[in-house]
Amino acid sequence: MRNSQVVQRWASNMCAAGGNLNSNSDELWSYNEVIGFTSPSGTKIVIDYTAKTGEYMSQTTSCHVNLAKRHADEVMHPATYRAMLDGRGEYEFHTQDHPKRKFE
Repeated sequence: MRNSQVVQRWASNMCAAGGNLNSNSDELWSYNEVIGFTSPSGTKIVIDYTAKTGEYMSQTTSCHVNLAKRHADEVMHPATYRAMLDGRGEYEFHTQDHPKRKFE
């Protein structure tokens, strides 16, 4: 399956596998790293593992992230994602349409 199809299926809450990009419908993985997830309200959020955020992993993962951004509802900085996993309160993330939104 092509990477674009994997991302489209993730955005549509469907499982997909395509080489190093996979989805269980809720999460999207590049290799073994979660690069996207679904919030409790159903929002598709991509974790921005690219050079722009200073959280570059690899060229392939950056390509996966940039592809997923086209189909996601929101984009989150990796530091915010790690803090969220640690359970440290509520976190702001930014989108084109909503400069500041709370993710709880």
